[in-house]
Amino acid sequence: MEKLTLLIDFLLTHKLLLTVLIIILISAIKRLVIHNIRGDVAFLSETQRKWMSRTKNGSFILLIVILFMLWQTEINKFALSVTAIAIAIVVASKEIILCFTGSIQRASSRSFVIGDWIEMGSLCGEVIEHNLMATVIQEIDLHHGQYHFTGKTATFPNSTFFTYPVKNLNFMKRYVYHDFKITVIEFVNLYPLFPDLLVKIEQHCEDFFEVAKRYNSVIERHAGVDLPGAEPHIHINSGATGEQNVHIMIFCPTERASHLEQLIREDFMVAYHQAFGK
Repeated sequence: MEKLTLLIDFLLTHKLLLTVLIIILISAIKRLVIHNIRGDVAFLSETQRKWMSRTKNGSFILLIVILFMLWQTEINKFALSVTAIAIAIVVASKEIILCFTGSIQRASSRSFVIGDWIEMGSLCGEVIEHNLMATVIQEIDLHHGQYHFTGKTATFPNSTFFTYPVKNLNFMKRYVYHDFKITVIEFVNLYPLFPDLLVKIEQHCEDFFEVAKRYNSVIERHAGVDLPGAEPHIHINSGATGEQNVHIMIFCPTERASHLEQLIREDFMVAYHQAFGK
């Protein structure tokens, strides 16, 4: 007991050494917990990512609290000594303060959680980690209608939440409104092609149409708005140089959107060639 008391007194006297030991201990525990959560799997699940993020954030907060309590006397003395330059410190640390407040804003508004698909400015991706300073996403190629991961990881500071709106695209992980257009240069009457084209589109979507209708109803109830529906839609508009743009929208499983688009384009080209080909 006396040796333990002497050791504690020694560590409290040499706070720098105690600080290093605390950091090493908490880091080791964090690594051990994260290793156990990850296991031997090749791909992380959403639950694993959530618990890994909670472990990292919790260990960081615990470390800050312990160090603050340990160095409280020195911090108070330092605070009194820097009162005259407090404004300069605030200005210099403005970005850090914005990151902290951006994290609080995200948590309070519940705009997204780990595993959600989000769009932030020109970036789209699945959230794989977020902490007090930054958010990390796995980029997804949504702007080209492919809906697959690009392999790139994007990290942006939480201060950007005050600059760009965050769009939660989580419902698109399963089903998506896939909209694409086909441009026709010649000015011909395309409307007679649409009834047969709609029949072919419905045949392509027949195996998942009932599930798509139920999922569409779930999204409508959750969002509280009247969505276009699970049925395919076709409409035409004219371009600036007189060409016709045929817009086709389908509600389909996200992973099949690109393949279905190619099938529908083929059906349209075959029907167009039969009707107007020379």
